[in-house]
Amino acid sequence: MALVNEHFLKLPGSYLFSDIAKKINTFKVTHPKKDIIRLGIGDVTRPLPNACIEAMHKAVNDMAHADTFRGYGPEQGYDFLIEAIIKNDYASRGIHFSNSEIFINDGAKSDTGNIGDILRHDNSIGVTDPIYPVYIDSNVMCGRAGELETLTGKWSNVTYMPCTSENNFIPQIPNKRVDIVYLCYPNNPTGTTLTKAELKKWVDYALANDTLILFDAAYEAYIQEEDVPHSIYEIKGAKRCAIEFRSFSKTAGFTGIRCGYTVVPKELTAGTLTGERVSLNKLWNRRQCTKFNGTSYITQRAAEAIYSPEGKIEIKENIDYYMENARIMKETLESIGLRVYGGVNAPYIWIKTPIGVSSWKFFDKMLYEANVVGTPGVGFGPSGEGYFRLTAFGERDKCEEAMKRIKNWF
Repeated sequence: MALVNEHFLKLPGSYLFSDIAKKINTFKVTHPKKDIIRLGIGDVTRPLPNACIEAMHKAVNDMAHADTFRGYGPEQGYDFLIEAIIKNDYASRGIHFSNSEIFINDGAKSDTGNIGDILRHDNSIGVTDPIYPVYIDSNVMCGRAGELETLTGKWSNVTYMPCTSENNFIPQIPNKRVDIVYLCYPNNPTGTTLTKAELKKWVDYALANDTLILFDAAYEAYIQEEDVPHSIYEIKGAKRCAIEFRSFSKTAGFTGIRCGYTVVPKELTAGTLTGERVSLNKLWNRRQCTKFNGTSYITQRAAEAIYSPEGKIEIKENIDYYMENARIMKETLESIGLRVYGGVNAPYIWIKTPIGVSSWKFFDKMLYEANVVGTPGVGFGPSGEGYFRLTAFGERDKCEEAMKRIKNWF
């Protein structure tokens, strides 16, 4: 008899956004004539930049001729994309990497979930709370998270670092050693950021405690303020303690194309039980060569075009569009007396629900009374209770209409 991985059975019955979809479907059945505006899932709505479309068309033509046809590509990614990434995302900020330190993937979600393959199952985990659910769920699946404590909603082998309005969404450094820490900045779901001085505290902690930081920078392109780092490698010493994940999904609208990359510096090592230091770059490369067959050539050509002069202009226009949505939403919600966070360096609006109203209750009321969908904060972790997330990725007229509905509702 084949036996299942019983750690999967510890997971909640369904993924957060599956629960939301069920509630929406129930509403649609009982209210078939109502028009719902969805500002819940962080999916983009604007078309791909024309520079990327043209690059994809050219790449498709390449596949039609024997002399330019591409079959299996490098598992790590093509050099033409890796070199564009290094030049534009890192060298321009005074950060230098070799090609072999960049790994092209099919989106940051995959690698943030799979990175645990190269780490022991009994490492302790630290997370900011609230947090992107994949970080927790992927660790539950391999047994690293421990057991779920029903009363608190927390996992026994996870150190939670609350980020709430009471501490200005700045997580407190743990007073004990943690093996692996997940940081996401600009943050999903709160839309908040850390300054360079605050991020340096985490790098210093990691270096002092031999801790590995898994740094998700999927939303760095939305940063507007000067003192907010775009990469953890802007902090001295981070190459010795951090892996960074990047995505083109929200930067260039690649949610349906799937492409991003992971940076694993060669300086980065972790230990064995016997005290040997092992290169995580080599381990990740071995993992990718075994389990990943590479991102398609057509997709990587599209990603390369992001860095062209035309691509940069078009991407900025898209980001400005979404951030204008965020401004409209933030100002409207604040005008009706809600406490609102985020929306300055990220396309997420994090709302404090009225006193006594839970996250799911607020979800239900907004759905049934304003016909607008968001995401209950508690779905991102225990400290998300009493908060609610809206995304600025909608179409302008939809965002404006949603704000009118919410204003009238209040």
